Amino acid sequence: MKKFLALTLALVMSLSLVACGDKKTDDTKTDEPDQKTEQPAENEGAYKVAMITDYGDITDQSFNQTTYEACKAFAEDNGVEFSYFKPAGDNTADRVAMIEKAADEGYNVIVMPGYAFGGAIVEAAPEFPDVKFIALDVAAGDLLETAVANAGESYDYNPSNWDLNKYVDMSNVYCAVYQEELCGYMAGYKNLGFLGGMAVPAVVRYGYGFVQGVDAAAADLGLTDVSLNYVYGGQFFGDADITAVMDTWYAGGTEVVFACGGGIYTSAVDAAKKANAKVIGVDVDQAGVIAGYAGVEGMTVTSAMKGLYPTTYDTLTDVIVNGNWDAYKGKIATLGLVSGDDPELNYVQIPMGEGTQWSDSFTQDDYKAMVKDMFDGKITVSNDVSKTPSDFATVIAVEDQGAIKG
Repeated sequence: MKKFLALTLALVMSLSLVACGDKKTDDTKTDEPDQKTEQPAENEGAYKVAMITDYGDITDQSFNQTTYEACKAFAEDNGVEFSYFKPAGDNTADRVAMIEKAADEGYNVIVMPGYAFGGAIVEAAPEFPDVKFIALDVAAGDLLETAVANAGESYDYNPSNWDLNKYVDMSNVYCAVYQEELCGYMAGYKNLGFLGGMAVPAVVRYGYGFVQGVDAAAADLGLTDVSLNYVYGGQFFGDADITAVMDTWYAGGTEVVFACGGGIYTSAVDAAKKANAKVIGVDVDQAGVIAGYAGVEGMTVTSAMKGLYPTTYDTLTDVIVNGNWDAYKGKIATLGLVSGDDPELNYVQIPMGEGTQWSDSFTQDDYKAMVKDMFDGKITVSNDVSKTPSDFATVIAVEDQGAIKG
């Protein structure tokens, strides 16, 4: 078990760094906005912050809840009015309707979590030029898919082929995306699995980082019999059909499944509980969430996290308190490692506390040293989503099972 945990955690961050040196597949800017804290607040006291939920709600213990809590904390700390709006359905029209409702009620900073807001931003942001739109995990491709279609053209799903500013009015929009491949570097020993929600870029980057981590660990240990099952559920929630596939995986010897995609983790957990096996969480520290759902402690090895809370809180602080919107508008920033010395300052990381099952053979100090190597560029991880999972396998066997649904 010690060998298993060491391998799992070592690969969590070892491959996470590759993306730092690679060409981005999205047309994004990788620099963080300048922090000009000396600027006075712009229109101090006039801001009202709204958050629009995506297909989930503020109790999802993931994207929506984390973003909501960050917005709420910022508003309470700074005396700013805040409210959230939940669309009636999971579609662009309903998201646009909530954006329009928030703007009509005087909310002039609107925060939106999730790639699904790409179409809503394209349609709604130009209607409200005085509103500041802050979007998390919305990449160039998410915006272009709708914008190019609206222009009567066919989008080829390669953002680098398109001029974003030609199709999308970004003048009052700021987007933050993450280097998921860095924290997606979670590997294990012998037999593993990756269960993604839908094959959107953020989920794919998590998965490809995971594959690279497993492969590197196997190579380092001289293992030739490591296998990895790889599949997308085709949705962001678990159900009986997906659980049945996970049952087959665990029955066939899979020891750990990295469940990446909203509520789809429930299917992995349901199957893992029957098999007395393990899972890896995603986006936030899911150890408590998974333990509460399963009624079993210690099921989560670790979680591949991205800094949704600090991104939201810090951006609102700089935009509203410091009046620094000009440093953000029109940009898509890719957030990853910002410190080689303190892993908890990074926008991609694993839990430093009880959310990770540390071992004597892989301690927090070992993890910190690994992050330092990644930050210094000694380890790199590819974020090329145009490839296939098997393209990253040099010593392991990857069984790409496509999608369960859709």
